[in-house]
Amino acid sequence: MNLKVDEVIGHVGDILTDTQKKRGILIHAFQQIQKERNYLPEEDLIRLSKKLDIPLSDVYSTATFYKQFYFTPRGRKIVRVCTGTACHVRGADKVLGRIKDEFKIDEGETTPDLAMTLETVGCIGCCGLAPVATVNESIVGEIDMKRLEEIVEDIKSGEG
Repeated sequence: MNLKVDEVIGHVGDILTDTQKKRGILIHAFQQIQKERNYLPEEDLIRLSKKLDIPLSDVYSTATFYKQFYFTPRGRKIVRVCTGTACHVRGADKVLGRIKDEFKIDEGETTPDLAMTLETVGCIGCCGLAPVATVNESIVGEIDMKRLEEIVEDIKSGEG
């Protein structure tokens, strides 16, 4: 990891102290690490702490503040099942239950082979397409049992 603080923070760096510059780069560093590794491994955070001369407790404090950072490996597919009112009424529990049963994981867990991480969300914002889920960045709406089978097969095969 070769971080150049001044390149990341630009002209703002002229008015910041060295300590402020180092702390200012943490989020960017977390994003880069997570992009490369799909989570924030402890050894990378220790290296970052040493490189920036920031206490490890401060590095963890910053990373844990944001929900977007993860400390355990995540799946190649992130499946988020909407459990909002419209989706709930139209069968989200069946969608969620089928995925849990098929992959033998619960909400917030990742399959041992890192094929998938399963999450729930309060609303995806596509209530007219309920029940809805996302697979990575793709929205999948009007999920019936046939479509659910396609989703499961896509995850198993690594497609989709």
